[in-house]
Amino acid sequence: MLEISPTIKNLDKDDIADNLLHYDYNTKHLLSLIKKGIDEDDPSYLSSYRSFEGEVFENFIYEKLLRYAEENDYITKFILKGFHQNKHKAYANTLSISEKEQIVYRTKSREISEFDAMFVTKNNELYFVEMTLVKNVLKLRRRLRKKKALLEIIFPNYEIKALIILNEGATGTKQFPSYCKVWFTKEFSANEVLEYITDLKENKKVLVPKEKKWSKKMIEAHTLKLHPFRYYNTMSWITKTLRSHKRFIVDLHFLMKQPIQRYHDLYNKFYVGYMSIENARDLLHLQEEYDKDQRVVIALEKKHSDEIVVTYYIQKTRKNLYLYSFDDDGKMTKEKKDPYGITVTEVYHINKMMNSKYELTLAQINKLKKLLKERFAQIKSNS
Repeated sequence: MLEISPTIKNLDKDDIADNLLHYDYNTKHLLSLIKKGIDEDDPSYLSSYRSFEGEVFENFIYEKLLRYAEENDYITKFILKGFHQNKHKAYANTLSISEKEQIVYRTKSREISEFDAMFVTKNNELYFVEMTLVKNVLKLRRRLRKKKALLEIIFPNYEIKALIILNEGATGTKQFPSYCKVWFTKEFSANEVLEYITDLKENKKVLVPKEKKWSKKMIEAHTLKLHPFRYYNTMSWITKTLRSHKRFIVDLHFLMKQPIQRYHDLYNKFYVGYMSIENARDLLHLQEEYDKDQRVVIALEKKHSDEIVVTYYIQKTRKNLYLYSFDDDGKMTKEKKDPYGITVTEVYHINKMMNSKYELTLAQINKLKKLLKERFAQIKSNS
């Protein structure tokens, strides 16, 4: 079965040779702070060190999982990453290894999800692994839904589960979904690795060569066969179907179907139309000048509570995108989106697809918001 071994729980490093020191770490900023003599209690140092420590912890646990999987007959396939796999280009629309040697699923231009580790069991379960040093796991719980949805779509023949590996003292773990298995290790420290890196010029230690000979159960990411999935084609199909009903503004019956809600978990938002900039000016408190043909793209966003709300996007240029959303009290928030994130590409793609039939009035949007609130209240009362 899948129970934590004493050697993982106790963070025993005796069986991983010097593999941990063979990884590349993003230490440029941290080393610059050390060189400047920044105090270890300084917030900038703490932030940089914690990021580095998280990297080391992920590599350490991955090395331990490799050996755990090698010895455990319950695990039949284990995905290689880092220097353990042969270097291949990142494949589109499949699992592959990124330039940073991580397990990723990507479209042609964007990574959709990254996985710390992944393996298959003899019971036809596909586990994705999340390992983190954070003590409050709220953000981690939010990431799980998207990753599980993606894997259910591309691997429909597997039962998708998650293995979560945390340090003792992490809180909020009882709220993990039932498909999660949680392991706790002792407190982890990356000081030994940092000492080696900082003393590298003077360090005369000769590292033991990388240990990376494994059995046939160790496989390359792109060899795991999956169900074809086209990210933008599927997104466009959902938008078209949501707006194709002859009687209703948005087909909520289609929206709430279980397979579509799985896609909603993955995409987080579905795009259903647009407003003219003039019709949105008062709603979004827009003060600046816009082109007359500027659109405000309307989306249905799925919150972590499963409530679906209306949000608004204004894409001023190809990389310049703003999200406008409202909380339960009606207070508006304006957020600039990552210019290299997937949402920028999504809005650009969907905006090109939508013709004048997709334009929505303020009255239609208000009616849609009312229907969504009523449906969510009904679901809550029935649960």
